[in-house]
Amino acid sequence: MGTPLRASAGLVLLAALVPLVVHAQSASTWTAPRTADGQPDLQGIWLSKSATPLERPKALEGRALLTDEEVAQLQARANRMFKDGSSDFAAGDAVFLAALGSGDRFKSPTSTHNSEDMIEREFDRHTSLIVDPPDGHIPPQTADALKRREAAAIAARREHPEDFDNALRCIAYGVPRLGGRYGAGDYGYYQIVQTPGYVLLFMETGHEARIIPLNGRPHVPGSLRFWSGDSRGRWEGQTLVIETTNFSPKSNFLGSSSGLKVVERLTRVAPDAIRYEMTMNDPTTWTQPWTAEMPFKQSNERLYEWACHEGNFHIMSGMLAGARAQER
Repeated sequence: MGTPLRASAGLVLLAALVPLVVHAQSASTWTAPRTADGQPDLQGIWLSKSATPLERPKALEGRALLTDEEVAQLQARANRMFKDGSSDFAAGDAVFLAALGSGDRFKSPTSTHNSEDMIEREFDRHTSLIVDPPDGHIPPQTADALKRREAAAIAARREHPEDFDNALRCIAYGVPRLGGRYGAGDYGYYQIVQTPGYVLLFMETGHEARIIPLNGRPHVPGSLRFWSGDSRGRWEGQTLVIETTNFSPKSNFLGSSSGLKVVERLTRVAPDAIRYEMTMNDPTTWTQPWTAEMPFKQSNERLYEWACHEGNFHIMSGMLAGARAQER
């Protein structure tokens, strides 16, 4: 696996395409069940466990999709590497990159626990969660964004509790849940509840609940700002569309500003699957909007409390002491 993945021979590819065609036909004829008020039913507990990296790795540049054979190779390699706890905990893109590499174990310079604490990650044919731009990369940052990043680096000296980001302080993990410290597969479980006029998105990580009205009411005035923005939803056919604005200046999604606008689309494409798309638009941060896509799988498991105390005062003294030790 240390060298770029190779495509299968013609007969193997032909055989691999047959189940894909059958699946596409069955997906096109499948219709989501309806709620009591006639909307597509998205309710239940859903798990995000994709191993696909946010951006396309250099070794796979120019390739949006893997072959089925390559997916099987990566999955088998990751299963061996992380199954017995001998590797370090791999967050975000690290699982995919480790399986793509040549080592037998994953070692992290920052991890404090091992792979026994990880959920099993699933590989699919995509080489990046980003589907637009087609190169699979976040667009370049603007000059304003680069200035904000320099200011954030200075603040990262962590001389005061406020210098830590919102996630480390257990205040908010942000909208959408993508990239950053955790990545797609590490955010875990989502619960969706629908009532007439509202939808609830409850995220296990950070125990945050987004109560989203669907009754056409406008966004709140621009003077009101929230950690996770102000969300409004609507139905477009089979798809739930959620538009979120009014982010707090203290929020920070991959370097974005308070002018960030996020449009999420959730479509139930099979009895046990939701396609979750999200488009980020912030002209003060990126030179163009960009879109990522993340699969949800239905789960029969229960949600449990996420033990993260707002303010994180229990370990704040330790984090500040660690920063001072690093300086020395």
